[in-house]
Amino acid sequence: MQLHQFKPVHAGKDKKRIGRGGKRGTTSGRGTKGQKSRAGHRIRPAEKDMIKSLPKLRGRGKNSFKMIGKKDFPVNVGQVNAAFKDGETVSVQALLERGLIAKSGGVFPRVKLLAEGQVTKKLFIENCRMSVAAKEKIKKAGGTIKIK
Repeated sequence: MQLHQFKPVHAGKDKKRIGRGGKRGTTSGRGTKGQKSRAGHRIRPAEKDMIKSLPKLRGRGKNSFKMIGKKDFPVNVGQVNAAFKDGETVSVQALLERGLIAKSGGVFPRVKLLAEGQVTKKLFIENCRMSVAAKEKIKKAGGTIKIK
């Protein structure tokens, strides 16, 4: 027996052609009209509607990644005067130890000294930004300022 002598056991069945008139014409087993009767129909998922209904946060400032540790942490010179003794060094590390500032995201914040309050002690300020009025108050009390 050779390949050209093989024949199927049952006769081949023709595929039913629908939607071309005859017994399976018109709606072709899809009911009538509407989205579901069309070819390539797809129902819109509910999640998409939920996402579309949320407010959009457009613009660079609102939804860009937050720059941790880049904002100045305000500290008044009155608070520094109360927390430190005469002749002590005021630095970011020292302010953190005294509880006047806190780390943000595990990073030391940038500190800015503001002129609220009085300075009565000679303080040695190290690597802290400050306002002009705060600088004048510290120098008037006999303190020194060192910025890298």
